Amino acid sequence: MQILVVGVNHQTAPVEVRERLALAKSRLGEALHAARSHGHLAECVMLSTCNRVELYGVVPEADGQVERLKDFFQRYSQLELPLLDQVLYSFQQPNSIRHLFRVASGLDSMVIGESEVLGQVKEAYEIARGQGTTGKVFNVLFQKALNAAKEVRTQTGINRGATSVGSVAVRLAQKIFGPLQRHTILIIGAGAMGELTLRHLVKCGAESILVSNRSYDRAVALAEQWGGQAMTFEQLEQGLAQADIVISSTGAPHAVLSASQVQAAMRARRKRPLFIIDIAVPRDVESSAGSLDNVYLYNIDDLQGIVEGHRAQREEAAAASQAIIDRKVRLFMEWLATNGTPLAAGHARQPAGSRPD
Repeated sequence: MQILVVGVNHQTAPVEVRERLALAKSRLGEALHAARSHGHLAECVMLSTCNRVELYGVVPEADGQVERLKDFFQRYSQLELPLLDQVLYSFQQPNSIRHLFRVASGLDSMVIGESEVLGQVKEAYEIARGQGTTGKVFNVLFQKALNAAKEVRTQTGINRGATSVGSVAVRLAQKIFGPLQRHTILIIGAGAMGELTLRHLVKCGAESILVSNRSYDRAVALAEQWGGQAMTFEQLEQGLAQADIVISSTGAPHAVLSASQVQAAMRARRKRPLFIIDIAVPRDVESSAGSLDNVYLYNIDDLQGIVEGHRAQREEAAAASQAIIDRKVRLFMEWLATNGTPLAAGHARQPAGSRPD
């Protein structure tokens, strides 16, 4: 038996590719069963976030398996295989196990130590378990990964400071505008990312906040909690006319803000500059909106420069975190050996920019 992972992340693929591979929560069940059948997987879990799409699988043997899983990604995304060959990475164990532990701990994230990924890994596992695509190996592996991530967070300083994509988006807004008290901010999307971003905005002094969401009741609840004003999706152009900064983070499978809507809003704004930070994958805002006069559109990949400036201060905590993970990987390998599941060691291509194992 062998544990594999095949996927893409922010290091290997731009947002234009990641959004083609991204899976909405409503499609994960279908995708899990399709992957299991296509790849002849004994167990599988799929993780789809704004910065990565990964398929974890248990197979009888590794020979030819990575190519099958690449073919699955090609069929599901309808991307050309030569392009996928350039951006997909794969691991065999023990590197696949180490990779999962690093992902859950936030060490493989764009924002090192980010807080959301632990919940995303847990949710991906729970969905797979509910679909019946996990078994003895993954039920233990993912619990061990979650436990390792919690130990990393409690024993190192990996999650100090700005530890989410939302917090980095707020930092960009501050870099452009300075103090946020004098500016109106429109949040599009009232899910977990939108709420976390809103929390950072309030912490940084934002006072005039508009919240819009497909479910208006959710927008009302979030706006009331943080002293903002709720708007329906039908009022988005009105919100765009009022706001100086727009931060969008819905889970929609398509753009929720068109270039024509932004153009109409700019006429109402009398060409006052509008800054839009789109941290959703797939992207919420049509990319052509960024070519409009006085519209400054940033996507999640544009935040990378801000993140890099703060990466060095986390390196010491990252080294301590890696030591914890290495110990946890050894313990899991020992569990596999003593539970009658001998898995052969192997190696595969690593994503560009990752640390050597």
